[in-house]
Amino acid sequence: MKYEGQIYRPPSEAYSLILQVSIGCSHNQCSFCGMYKDKEFRIRKVDEILQDLQRARKDHRFVEKIFLADGNALALPLESLREILAEISRLFPECKRVSAYSAPKDILRKTPEELEELKGLGLGMLYLGIESGSSRVLQRVQKGVSREEMIEAGKKAKAAGFTLSVTVISGLGGIALWQQHAVDSAKVINAIQPDYLALLTLLIQEGTELYSEVESGAFQLLTPMEVLVETHKMIEELELNHTVFRSNHPSNYVALEGTLPKEKSNLLRQIEEVLADTEKYCLKERYRRL
Repeated sequence: MKYEGQIYRPPSEAYSLILQVSIGCSHNQCSFCGMYKDKEFRIRKVDEILQDLQRARKDHRFVEKIFLADGNALALPLESLREILAEISRLFPECKRVSAYSAPKDILRKTPEELEELKGLGLGMLYLGIESGSSRVLQRVQKGVSREEMIEAGKKAKAAGFTLSVTVISGLGGIALWQQHAVDSAKVINAIQPDYLALLTLLIQEGTELYSEVESGAFQLLTPMEVLVETHKMIEELELNHTVFRSNHPSNYVALEGTLPKEKSNLLRQIEEVLADTEKYCLKERYRRL
């Protein structure tokens, strides 16, 4: 496989074959994100992608999952995605799941019929970065999408039959907007009813706009304990039918996991235990970057 620049994928795609169908992120303006700052967005030629798949078939005896990188593979034209998914099906009949990151606007640009077709061709799971449900936070971090568009995109993906995993970033509202961030994020998640909810905790990357805001004092970070208070508030506000919740990424101060709503009270209790006895738990900043 040939890759251009640093490759990123969700933790759950650790054992997937990574197929780079686009380079970078078409938006690439979020103030907190430094993932694709060294890349100029472009869509790779389909012939190159098909050649990568053919090489991968020679190199791998068994491929169970394939992840379409980079930041928003659904930006590819429908015809290109058709060809890629058809070749995956032909070369990797054992593949159980094809997945991709998707920006909200990429979902909105596709018609319901197009999304259903892609689902039928084997694209089974989409990862949607909500980051925050607060309009003020989304504007401040230059997400380039409104909370209403986020909800519409999530519902549209679910209606087309995709398994949907969404991400929220703890601490993204800072001290000024933490409560609004928690409550409004829960409202957006409740409206979408995703299959999976991943909660990350904000890491400030040098070279990003948010890093400069923190350095200047324009953005005030939450302490570890304040992050847990925010997390507790968000989980309190969640009203979900059946969503797998994970907050066990290395960026998180405390590892949490469970299925909502079944284990909601248990998740809240775990957070309360940490808040009640901070000496017992290790909430060290340095461990979040290992």
